[in-house]
Amino acid sequence: MKIVEIHIATKQEKPIRFQEYGVGIFNTISTKSAIKKAIKKKLIYIDGNLTTTSKYISGGEKIELLESKNSLTFKRLKLDLELLFEDDYLAVIYKPAGLLVSGNKFVTIANALPQNLQKSNQQDAVKPQPIHRLDYPTSGLLLIGKTSSAIQKLSELFKQKEIQKTYYAITIGNMCSGGTINFKIDKKDASTEFKVLKAVKSERFEYLNLVELQPKTGRKHQLRKHLAGIGHQILGDKNYGKTELILKGKGLYLHAAKLEFEHPFTKENISVSIKLPKKFIKIFPDF
Repeated sequence: MKIVEIHIATKQEKPIRFQEYGVGIFNTISTKSAIKKAIKKKLIYIDGNLTTTSKYISGGEKIELLESKNSLTFKRLKLDLELLFEDDYLAVIYKPAGLLVSGNKFVTIANALPQNLQKSNQQDAVKPQPIHRLDYPTSGLLLIGKTSSAIQKLSELFKQKEIQKTYYAITIGNMCSGGTINFKIDKKDASTEFKVLKAVKSERFEYLNLVELQPKTGRKHQLRKHLAGIGHQILGDKNYGKTELILKGKGLYLHAAKLEFEHPFTKENISVSIKLPKKFIKIFPDF
């Protein structure tokens, strides 16, 4: 079969599994699951040998991707993204509500990144990759890695809880001023700190609250589940909470507003924030 892409592995501080290293090094397969599928289909060779999921990379290896029988012509997604920070290693972009971060669909943030970001000049430059997820209906800041080492280091910062994320939500009901929500999600510990910044009376919902949220863990749908679990579901949430309190047609009132972390290469303190969406301001015009 025809070789479609070749990559020379960069030097690693310590050996890393190829299925971890390989995320983003090819234009046509950009996720960990896609790497695993390509290995299973016998499309990846390392130093002339068919690779396996147990293969480790140290640096200098020649990695070849073969053409798949089912491969399609690569199309570029024309989708303008708002860029808030970018350097040679990473970027922070704004994800509007109603867009997938990644997946099998063509219209995703991941597919739009190469057309919106400058190509890195680093030796281990790869196709830009989102480091974390935001739900389809959630708007806000998304951290992007532009090199293989940046993707690895930023992912590790998330695992070590060294990236601080601040969200804002509008919730339903008469809430206390703040506190910490601690209950398990999918049998795993989960913790969320919250603070009510402002509340207004509502004819339908009794009260609507503007709430600042800081997740201390990163479970799937954590903020939505935690707030619904204490009886104060997020406005517009169709999946959690009481059916009779669902607001239709306006989307989910959950917004990822701030990211703070130490740059893994320059050691600069990075703090990026973005204002609340217009639909929030309509309810809380003075904020």
